[in-house]
Amino acid sequence: MKKITLILLTCSIFIFYSCTNSHSSNPASVEDDGVPVYFTSDISPNGVMKVFEYVKEHIKGDKIGIKVHFGEDGNEYFVPATMVEPLANALKATLVETNTAYNGRRTKTDTHIKLAHDHGFNFAPIDILDSGGTIELPINGGKHFKTALLGKNLENYSTIIYFTHFKGHGSSGFGGCIKNASMGMATPLGKRLMHNKDFPKCKPENCISCGICQKDCPTDAISIEPLEINLNKCIGCGKCISSCPKGAIVRPENEEQKLIFLEKLVEYAKPAIENVNSVYFNIIMNVSPSCDCSSKPKEPFVSDIGILASTDIVAIEAAAHDLVDQAHQCNDAFLKVNSVSGKHQIIYAEQMGMGSRKYKLIDIDKK
Repeated sequence: MKKITLILLTCSIFIFYSCTNSHSSNPASVEDDGVPVYFTSDISPNGVMKVFEYVKEHIKGDKIGIKVHFGEDGNEYFVPATMVEPLANALKATLVETNTAYNGRRTKTDTHIKLAHDHGFNFAPIDILDSGGTIELPINGGKHFKTALLGKNLENYSTIIYFTHFKGHGSSGFGGCIKNASMGMATPLGKRLMHNKDFPKCKPENCISCGICQKDCPTDAISIEPLEINLNKCIGCGKCISSCPKGAIVRPENEEQKLIFLEKLVEYAKPAIENVNSVYFNIIMNVSPSCDCSSKPKEPFVSDIGILASTDIVAIEAAAHDLVDQAHQCNDAFLKVNSVSGKHQIIYAEQMGMGSRKYKLIDIDKK
């Protein structure tokens, strides 16, 4: 008995040590000469405006779009409208979004805008970018795509501010500015192309036949009793993964496909940020393992951390992930809570020439 107890204790110590002391293996790093990423722990509209002072000189032109997520019906963890309101008013900006590839109020422009108003986003004009059609932009250096299908109205803006909720995601590990600039700016067809062949897996033993997944599926690919997914109909959008309350639909254990999906996100983000001047915010609050598109999200797993702002999409993602890892005392918090690591997004984005993982975190609260 003593021998068994000793073995278990040794294993526990090893697991704890691996989780809390492996930060040095993180590919991102804080450098004195790194890209500036500005931070405040003041998670409030005033905090947004304080950190904006450090990046406002990078705003160009007078047609400003702020890319937000209006939240899904039933989701309370999205960044509240009050957080972005002063910034939108100060810049006379338009709130921009695109329609979804799955069913719901965010599928069509009129109901999407109605949902936004219901969630308090009624203080600025709203532009659903794909309501004007599709713009096809080249992806320089892409290995999965040659072009990206983005909302055509994107070309009307001189600057886009990606005002992003940094949180988990069942398919990409985490969702930050890269996902906001890729999935968030793509047309519904573009979204489907990114998800193509990213088919979910069923665990019928967990199914309670609630029917939520059937309701959310845009292609009627799901049947229950028993739970099955018709792969001839499935477009791999992943909505069922986030909407299932019991974990009866999950990502497959296909590591190669996981990396391909992350790379597709990065490739779609590249032309979005290269063709229009861009500035980035990551709001690290309500850090749920689930995306804002989930109508039944899981509860946050770390305390609220703060707000980041930068002009480098790679640096701000690296900094945000490091802060969540530190709060969760782990080298990859989203791998731990979602069984999916999203860090390849950051690595691949740097490889694609979109920015640098070496950043200098500047705490403006200490100035």
